[in-house]
Amino acid sequence: MTLKIVVDFDDAIAPYEQLRAQVSEQARSGALPVGYKLPTVRGLAADLGLAANTVAKAYRALEADGVIETRGRNGTFVAAAGDAAEREAAVAARDYAERARRLGLSRAAAVEAVEEALRAAYAD
Repeated sequence: MTLKIVVDFDDAIAPYEQLRAQVSEQARSGALPVGYKLPTVRGLAADLGLAANTVAKAYRALEADGVIETRGRNGTFVAAAGDAAEREAAVAARDYAERARRLGLSRAAAVEAVEEALRAAYAD
């Protein structure tokens, strides 16, 4: 199994976000198994024709999302992302539900706000 990343420099989506999204999807789908060692920041940047800071920004976002983990000098690896992502989503959903209730939104209005946000986030 190998990391397969394609960066479209003509796309309106920033290269770091394209990289983040593709690594995240490959990790969550199992195309990149838990424990898979990712290339170094500099190595991947050179392979993709990106600045090292761009790859580092994507790696930081992936690590914050629990998709990858850095083990010091040993490198960066795919983490058990599914469970971490699901836990984080559940916490965010709970926090949103509590905030919507405090704001006085009806259940229907709170759900509609989430659906609108998801439509915007997943628009292609």
